Amino acid sequence: MKKLLWLTASVAVITAVYLGRGQIHAFLVQAPDFAAQHEEPVILYGTSWCPYCDQTKVFLERNEIPYYEYNIEVSSEGYYQYKQLNGQGTPLLLINKQVIRGYNPPVIMEVLTKGSVAQAEADSGKQSSLSLSPPDPS
Repeated sequence: MKKLLWLTASVAVITAVYLGRGQIHAFLVQAPDFAAQHEEPVILYGTSWCPYCDQTKVFLERNEIPYYEYNIEVSSEGYYQYKQLNGQGTPLLLINKQVIRGYNPPVIMEVLTKGSVAQAEADSGKQSSLSLSPPDPS
């Protein structure tokens, strides 16, 4: 009975580590400072076919937020950086050395104004005075 319990626990731990290795890696290793290569405060890693990448671009443009875009299907440098940032989907943004996964305007604005995801999460209970422009539905 003890062997079965030990085996089950071992399999559970190995599975958790395997499935969460990207998050564990991202937690333990600070993202490289690829932003230092650009004047723009936001780096967007995306693809030409991603609708959320398009929504992110519209959001950034409407809010007059300068950004540098890498199409990771075309740019070898962009793809390299995306993989170094543990990219697993698009869009992926790099703002203030913080990686933001997916289209998430409130987090984008919070990181731009507060400087970190941790600070944005800590302040999430506070009323925000930011006015966010929704993406164009067309």
